Order: sequence, then structure tokens, then C-alpha cells
Amino acid sequence: MEKFRVGITSDVLMSDGVPIFGTEVLRMLDEPAVQWEYMGQDSDHITPAHAARYDAICAMTTRLTPQSLAGTDHRLKLIARFGVGYDSIDVPACTAAGVLLTIAPDGVRRPVASSALTLILMLAHKVLIKDRLTRAGRWAEKMDHIGTGLTGRTLGSIGMGNIGAELFRIARPLDMHHIAHDPVADPAVAAAIGVRLVDMDTLFRESDFLSVNCPLNARTQGLVDARLIGLMKPSAYLINTARGPIVDEAALVAALQGGRIAGAGLDVFEQEPTPPSNPLLAMDNVVVTPHGICFTDECMHGLAESAFRAVLEVAAGRTPPFVVNPDALNRRR
Repeated sequence: MEKFRVGITSDVLMSDGVPIFGTEVLRMLDEPAVQWEYMGQDSDHITPAHAARYDAICAMTTRLTPQSLAGTDHRLKLIARFGVGYDSIDVPACTAAGVLLTIAPDGVRRPVASSALTLILMLAHKVLIKDRLTRAGRWAEKMDHIGTGLTGRTLGSIGMGNIGAELFRIARPLDMHHIAHDPVADPAVAAAIGVRLVDMDTLFRESDFLSVNCPLNARTQGLVDARLIGLMKPSAYLINTARGPIVDEAALVAALQGGRIAGAGLDVFEQEPTPPSNPLLAMDNVVVTPHGICFTDECMHGLAESAFRAVLEVAAGRTPPFVVNPDALNRRR
């Protein structure tokens, strides 16, 4: 009996050759019917040759286009993303070819929510500025940089799904007011975790710390534009740990340079890697990280465990959890 072939994209390997999720979780794939391997350095794009070789591909940043599935001999049945965003994967192409796409919300829920909270705390306490003062021996200047207390302030979120709801849960002890905009949120769920659902303009007007927690798609690209940023308080902060293109970066830069908002915490950018000339990198009131603030052992283990569980389900002929394109089930290979 031919084995179920699994390819793992090589962008999960650190410089020492060890995967970012460790080796223990790989034991999940030690099944008699499963054979896995790293795909090599040419796996930044899935090619027809990859689709012909593997039954499942576990992908970090690898892209899939319609051309990836253009071959007539492809055997691919599953793309299992190490993450929740899937803007790098052409979903209609997968569906048309009968390829399931799964994501790993259970792996990122707490790590990304705690990452957003980390940026909030860093901005509130002006950690970046105070770090620089300390390293330069400029202790006398610390009174010039008084932070923002969180008690009684308003935490807002664009989106109240997997990560947005978790952010509110872990922020509950801080005694902030919680508001969110999410057109598909369940009001009962929002009420249960103490979140007031509001319209988008109200969200931007009332939030002291506004966190972006929605996917990137045609509706959300450029969503946070100059008009919405212009509604924010001069004392407010914008936090984005979702996807860079959701925020109009030029509008954000203009607002920060003009002092129209207090600062920003950014793990993501319109262009990644962002160029060293990006003015955001020179601002003391902006905390930046390289689309990896949530990269912890907990996060990576959870992502791999979720992706490998999907692989094993498909290998056994069962429908995996967290399928993005259920219509592909009607065309399963």
C-alpha cells in the first residue's frame, strides 16, 4: 500500500536545522501509513511538481497560486497552514482542484492575544523610550515620559473572533472597558465576556487602545484608513498583530508624525520585510516586531500539532477540523 506523502515547507527550519516547533511534535507523523519530509529550499511557492509528489503540504509562509495546481498528475489533497491567515493561498484554486485548506486557530489563540497585550503594555508604560534612556544613562529624563494607566481606559478590537475574544478574556483583570466591532459577532458571546459591540466609527472614537484582530481579505484591505484614524483620540494607540495591509500605512505615518494619535504597536507591515527607510522605524512612540512577536515555544508547538492533526485526519479518510473551504469536500480526491 502506497504511503500518504507529507511535505513540510523548509521555512520552519531554524539556522541550526531544527524546526521552530521542536522535534517532539513530529512524532505525531510517525504512523505506518505516513511518510514525511522537508520540501527543500525551493518551497517558497508550491509548484506542480510539489502537488504531484505530496498528498498533504504543511506550510508556513509558502504561497499557492492557480499555477501550483495546473498539472494533470497532482495528488495533493490538503494544505495545512501553520497559522490562521491564508492570504498566501489561492482558496478558489484549492477548492476547484478538490484540495482542502485548513488553518490552526487553536494554536495561535492565546499566543497572538498575549502578543497584542504585550504591545499594549509596552506602549502604556513607554517601555521602548525608557529602555533607551536607561541604556544611555539618561535617568533624569524619566519624568518627561509618564505612561498611561489602563484602569478605566477603553480597549477596542476590530474583530471579536478567535483572537479578539481571547484578548478581552486575558485583559479582564486590568479593569478596562471593552468594545468591539464585528458584524458577525454573536451578541450573547460578547455580553458573556463583557464586550459592548459598537459601529466602526464609535470604536475608533472611544478606544484608548485599538487592536486589529481581523483577517486580510478584499473587504478589510486598507480598512483602517485616514478617515478612521482621524477619529481616534490624540492620546490613543493603534495595535496591529493581524496583517499589515489592513492598515493604510501612509495614513498611519501621517497621523503619528502630526501627533494626531499617541503611538502604535506593529508586528505587521504593508511590505514585509519593511525597508529600513520606513519612517515608522525611527519613531520612539512606535514599537515594532518582525511579524513574529507571537513566536514562542507554546505557539509553534500548537501550530504544528494542529496542522499535523489535520494531516492524520485526511490520511485516514476523515474531514479535518478548521477547514476554510468546505466546498472542496464535494471535489475531494
